[in-house]
This record gives sequence, C-alpha cells and structure tokens, in this order.
Amino acid sequence: MNAAWPRLLRVAESEVHDTLHRLPARLRVAAGPLPVTYERVPNAAILADGFEPDLLGLFVGNAFDEEASGALDVPPQILLFLENIWDFAEGDEAVYREEVRTTYLHELGHYLGLDELDLEERGLE
Repeated sequence: MNAAWPRLLRVAESEVHDTLHRLPARLRVAAGPLPVTYERVPNAAILADGFEPDLLGLFVGNAFDEEASGALDVPPQILLFLENIWDFAEGDEAVYREEVRTTYLHELGHYLGLDELDLEERGLE
C-alpha cells in the first residue's frame, strides 16, 4: 500500500471539487451528478481492454446526450488513476494538481460528447 495514497486522494478530491465549482453554470449542472472514482492504477479488466498501464483517466458509460442501450451498460463515471498521475507529475504537487484538473476536464469532455480532436483543440490532450 502506498503511504502517500491518503494525501493523493485528498488533494485530487479537492482539485476536482474546485474545478467543478469553477465551471460555467450550464456545464456544472451537467457535470455535477457525474461520479468521479479515484483508483490507484487501472485494473486488469481495463488493461485487458487494451489501455496502457500508465493511463491517467478514463470516462466509462454513456455520454451525457446518449440513452442507455441495455442492461449491460456501465453507469457513466470518470475514473482517475492517481498513482499514475503522481508518477506523471514526477512527485511535484503543483504539477499533480494541474494534471488532476486537466485529466478530469478531459474525461468530462468525453462525457459531454467531445472527441480527442475537440479536446486537443481546447488544450485538454
């Protein structure tokens, strides 16, 4: 168990909370109910789906404007992989906070229907 985990989690939760509350009202209304799950690293199922072990975040489920297609749908949520973000930040807390914010906004963009090109154009790659 990583001894830094409680701090990583606390900082990430605070950064997501602050970021959410800085969004324009209409985006905040759409994003508010979307759960954010904080994980250490991607699990075996995510890796089996072809994602890289150093993945920083992932949006799963139906986008905001999509209807559920059946009983096997995963509820929409954002997954943030905090130990990977910490490694990406090379142990710098300011960089960690910024990357938590950027990764959250990137995945929120997917929830709102943006693709990779849309996100890149907004500086959220």
